[in-house]
Amino acid sequence: EVADVVVIGGGVAGTNAARMAMGMEARVTVLDRSLNRLKELDMQFGPTLNTIYATVDAVERYVLAADLVVGAVLVPGAATPQLVTAEMVSRMKRGSVLVDISIDQGGCFETSRPTTHDNPTFIVDDVVHYCVTNMPAVVSRTSSVALNNATLPFVLELADKGHHRALHENVHFRAGLNVHHGHITHGAVAKALGRPYRHAEDAIQP
Repeated sequence: EVADVVVIGGGVAGTNAARMAMGMEARVTVLDRSLNRLKELDMQFGPTLNTIYATVDAVERYVLAADLVVGAVLVPGAATPQLVTAEMVSRMKRGSVLVDISIDQGGCFETSRPTTHDNPTFIVDDVVHYCVTNMPAVVSRTSSVALNNATLPFVLELADKGHHRALHENVHFRAGLNVHHGHITHGAVAKALGRPYRHAEDAIQP
């Protein structure tokens, strides 16, 4: 029997989860709120992947029919929205599984709570939950090398230019700036904390 796998969120983590599930010959659906991302996934995987716009009704419909749901929602700088309610979990198939990759930012299932590699799962309403924080730690060397490769160019630029010049010259540094001289410069962070927001380009001016 073919398993039904639902991935909520079509970013890097969600795409790789979908790829693994397709490799195991599951019937895979990715839900996302970006039409552009859904189009990219459709072009990449074709008819082997079902791509659906993530309305409230669509999330409920596909989650209730799933054997495995992977929550891979990321809102940079903000808490993850809880897209799967406890009521929905109570109506899922008995023995189905929820994997909450978003748990480091609060989780996208209402019934999620952080777990560890030593005690990774718990059960709510006969649904198995896997909510391990810092999941890449299970392959710590590989994940550390990958992180170093991604961040090294930015570290070198900071070392060469200093933070003030780097912020003025590199839009990516400004986009990643969260706090500068006491001002919160990331909109999502400011909203999550209920604090005033100041645009990074204004905050870095002398």
